Amino acid sequence: MKQKNLILISAIFLVLAFIVGAFVYRSQKADAAGQAYQRDKTTYVRPYSPGYGHPAAKVDIVEFFDPACETCKQFYPMVKELMAKYPNKIRLYARYTPFHQGSDTVLKMLAAAEKQGKFWETLEAVFAAQSYWVSQHQARPELVWNYIGNVGLDLARLKADMELPEIANMIRQDLADAKTLNVKATPEFFVNGKPLPTWGYEQLKALVEDEVKAAY
Repeated sequence: MKQKNLILISAIFLVLAFIVGAFVYRSQKADAAGQAYQRDKTTYVRPYSPGYGHPAAKVDIVEFFDPACETCKQFYPMVKELMAKYPNKIRLYARYTPFHQGSDTVLKMLAAAEKQGKFWETLEAVFAAQSYWVSQHQARPELVWNYIGNVGLDLARLKADMELPEIANMIRQDLADAKTLNVKATPEFFVNGKPLPTWGYEQLKALVEDEVKAAY
């Protein structure tokens, strides 16, 4: 009996040691990512990346997103609510990651809309109509035009800008950065360069709150 108890206690100790070790490893990795972000933000935020929130905010949320991603649509209002909780303290940056078939064309629309200063308004219109232009996780970009007419865009200019090489280069660069940062699904978030310890809104909220407290 004593031997069985000893084996059980040893097993429990090993499991606890593994959990603590994994937590420490993740914490150290996150801290290293945060320090790297402060030294050089290039891989996380490019000069063309659309930003939302106060430019002087000390907490950055970088989101790799796909407009055809249903979870991205669900997270969008929650992230805005989180930003409203800390006015002028958080800035959100969007990165283009077309993981769904056909969404690269929609991202070209959004990138072209950014050239007219209408990225966020267009994104909201695209998300609001997502169920009409996405079927079986596949985008039908030709249908998106039916839902962005009231955003205030110059549609003729938008169509022309979508064909610019710089737009394609933006998406290509964002995909390369996503690969560098090991982004494999959307939405993927980094807060001041730190990845989420585990995936979920509560984890994002906790990480943002920690960074706000540290910065302010």
